[in-house]
Amino acid sequence: MQFPMEILNPKYNLFLLMLFSLIMMMEPILATDPLSYALLSLKSEFIDNTNTLNDWYLPSDFKPSTQIYACSWTGVKCSQNSSKITTLDLSMKNLGGSLSGKQFNLFVDLVELNLSHNSFSGQLPVGIFNLTSLKTLDISRNNFSGIFPSGIFNLQNLVVLDAFSNSFSGPLPGDVSRIESLKNLNFAGSYFSGPIPADYGNFRAIEFIHLAGNFLSGNIPSELGNLKTLSHMEIGYNSYEGEIPWHFGNMSDLVYLDIADANISGSIPKEFSNLTKLESLFLFRNQINGKIPWEISKILTLKSLDLSDNLLSGQIPESFSELKNLRLLSLMYNDLSGPVPQGIAKLPQLDTLLIWNNYFTGSLPEDLGRFSRLKHLDVSTNYFVGNIPSDICVGGELQKLILFSNNFTGGLFPSISNCSSLVRLRLEDNSFSGEISLQFGNLPHISYVDLSRNRFTGGISSDVDQAYELQYFNVSYNSKLGGILPMKLWSLPNLQNFSMVSCGVSANIPPFENCKSVSVIELRLNNLSGDIPKSVSNCKHLLIMDLANNNLTGSIPAELASSSSLRLLNVSYNDISGSIPSNRAFKTMDRSAFFGNPKLCGAPLRPCRRENDISNGLELGSRRAQKLAWVLILCAVIVLFIMAAVFGIVYFKRGSNGQWKMVVFNGLPQFTAKDVLRSFDYVETLPDSIGKVVLPTGITVSAKKIEWGPKEMKVMLESLTRIGNARHENLTRLLGICYNNRLAYLLYDYLPNGNLAEKIGMRRDWETKCKILIGVARALCFLHHDCYPAIPHGNLKASNIIFDENMEPHLAEYGLSSIVGSSNSPLPAKIRKETDQIPKLPLFLLLNRKIYRFQSINIIYLDRRISNIHKRELYKDVYNFGELILEVLTNGRLANASEITQHAQREDLIKEGANENDIVLSRSFQEDVRSAIEVALQCTRSRPSDRPSMQEALKLLSGLKSVTNGMARKA
Repeated sequence: MQFPMEILNPKYNLFLLMLFSLIMMMEPILATDPLSYALLSLKSEFIDNTNTLNDWYLPSDFKPSTQIYACSWTGVKCSQNSSKITTLDLSMKNLGGSLSGKQFNLFVDLVELNLSHNSFSGQLPVGIFNLTSLKTLDISRNNFSGIFPSGIFNLQNLVVLDAFSNSFSGPLPGDVSRIESLKNLNFAGSYFSGPIPADYGNFRAIEFIHLAGNFLSGNIPSELGNLKTLSHMEIGYNSYEGEIPWHFGNMSDLVYLDIADANISGSIPKEFSNLTKLESLFLFRNQINGKIPWEISKILTLKSLDLSDNLLSGQIPESFSELKNLRLLSLMYNDLSGPVPQGIAKLPQLDTLLIWNNYFTGSLPEDLGRFSRLKHLDVSTNYFVGNIPSDICVGGELQKLILFSNNFTGGLFPSISNCSSLVRLRLEDNSFSGEISLQFGNLPHISYVDLSRNRFTGGISSDVDQAYELQYFNVSYNSKLGGILPMKLWSLPNLQNFSMVSCGVSANIPPFENCKSVSVIELRLNNLSGDIPKSVSNCKHLLIMDLANNNLTGSIPAELASSSSLRLLNVSYNDISGSIPSNRAFKTMDRSAFFGNPKLCGAPLRPCRRENDISNGLELGSRRAQKLAWVLILCAVIVLFIMAAVFGIVYFKRGSNGQWKMVVFNGLPQFTAKDVLRSFDYVETLPDSIGKVVLPTGITVSAKKIEWGPKEMKVMLESLTRIGNARHENLTRLLGICYNNRLAYLLYDYLPNGNLAEKIGMRRDWETKCKILIGVARALCFLHHDCYPAIPHGNLKASNIIFDENMEPHLAEYGLSSIVGSSNSPLPAKIRKETDQIPKLPLFLLLNRKIYRFQSINIIYLDRRISNIHKRELYKDVYNFGELILEVLTNGRLANASEITQHAQREDLIKEGANENDIVLSRSFQEDVRSAIEVALQCTRSRPSDRPSMQEALKLLSGLKSVTNGMARKA
């Protein structure tokens, strides 16, 4: 047998042996399904507490095949023959951990990678950029951090890049603009800083750009105007410099543009008129000035226009009547003036018109509501006059009608008396008159009605008990309203707050049958008579019942002693008799709530006498009565002598300071200035800090001394009066002011349990800390959003949070810093220089800005600058609240949040919070602490307008599981 000579060659034999060995080695590798093993390696890096990937495993009897075994796993999609993995969708799988990315170089056929809505953290793995077939990359709603890595331009097939809501920092990646196929780019909601790269104007196919909610700065690049294919751009909620580039008018396909809350200034570019496809334009909360360009009316496609909270002046252009597709027009919080053009009323699609807090005058357009289905109208805090347009509700969809703080006149009929769609009606602080002609039986959705401070007459309609959704009803300070309280008033199933103060109401209080949800009843300063119905005990949620200054008789119902919710029952200055119920709630009420009832006794008033004591007293005889009369006369003479001496001394010492006067607010008896002054041993030497003072009747208050000059006294007193009328369960009440031309004593509730600064180092459970923070947030939210104009605290810190006998937090010294602190230095030097020869108006004059509105152009300019200072004070409150969150969370260890929050990592702060609370890091607790820290970091952002409002901060904190669970347990 012959063999080829090559076989006999030893070198050839060696080659065959090596080739055979290589084939034998490759066979198991090819057969072991490398992509499945790569996914298992990836899974090993995940934190999967809920075991959502429980089907990611290879069975013990796994036999390799040409098909990829992982194609059947959760989130994995393959080609039709299962030979390629094309999609990996792990969105919303509750996964966490830090990814190495070493596995990704094997997935050369992957088209879509979705890791969104998880808790991945750490650096974004560079290995992702080896997925060169990728068209969609979604890593949104995670916690990836650090600088976004370079190299993403390798993904030349990428169409969608979504990195929304992470923790990236540093500059925006510039090389992403080199991806010619990219259509959707989302880098919003992180901590990117620096300017928007000018290269972002080089995208070839981009349709969607979202960069909002970062720390971007610098000028907005004009190169963005080159994006001819762009239809949607959101770049607001950053802190830019300069103006909006006029080049934006070249983005011919733009449909949606949002540059809100971005610190931009200058005027609105007229070139926007070239954006013939634009439907939504949002430029609110900036520093844009000048007039609204009439050229905007050329954008006939416009549906939503929001220019609110800027410095715009002038009038609404008449040409806006051409915007036939406009649905939303928001111009609130500017310096606009003049009448509202009649053409606005003829826009057929208009459903929301918000123009509050401007200087508009004249009447509302008479056709408003006739040609469109108006849903929300807010024109409050302007100078409008005249009647409510008669067809305001003819469209049948009006839900919110907000007209407060104007000079409207006339009645409610026929414009809104049958407006069945109404949900919220606010007409307070106007000059409306006539009967309250609301037909409540035809208002099935009405939940909020405020008609206070008008001139209504004729009482409340008896069919108010048919407003089944009514929660808040206020007709206070309509002095000639009169009438009686409807019999079935308290049976309204959702009614929470009913206020009818100083309305001339007579007759009896109707019985409280089926009183399910009422928490506040205010009926003081009326002519009510009869007894307090015993059925008031049916009101299981009643917190406050104010019946002061009426003609009520009988006793306080003993059934109220069992109430667990009642905080205040004010029956002062009636003819109530008998004893005060002896439960704890009544003992902790202020004595002033029971004054003016000579026949009333029991704690906190004088003890009640027994019957045998009274009968013994009647048997004393006339001789003892005569002796007693002589003793009383002698005492009276001595008292008169002492009073004359004291008056002489006081007059001698204080003659130059003017006469002492007294202002009393709700909650304090009608003391005179002399009553208060007698409680001070040395008035002039009372310390500036708050001190404890016992008044003549035994009531204990806290007193604070402030100084002022005769020129500032009147306006400062008006501002203090606003503070004195502010009432909230988490505010310390200002009860009265005792003052002369040089100084004043502010009298507050005395709360016995000290302040937060004294107790900041105490160990508290997490729910207690939440309770403190929620209480402070509610108080600030009330001051910022429920007071008109808003009242900034100005000096929020732990020492100004005081605890009552139930350890409930109360905010103290609110509003004082802007009043007292500004009396000596009216305005910053820069403003004073700009307004030379303008009267020195202190900061607190912004609370009375309407008074000075029309004095001169300079005064108007100054008013605007003061308003900006006022806004900065509100922002300062939010910042201080953020610091307070961290201080409470860490028991005072993080007292200087302004430095710490810039460098501390969230996870470190979460661990810090856990250590300070001695709580195991459960997932629920982590989420709560992480959410609280997130609120703190948002509140302490360096740019004021990036911070949330107190309303938003309260909403975020109220969503903590510890809070909601605690409320559920209490319920």
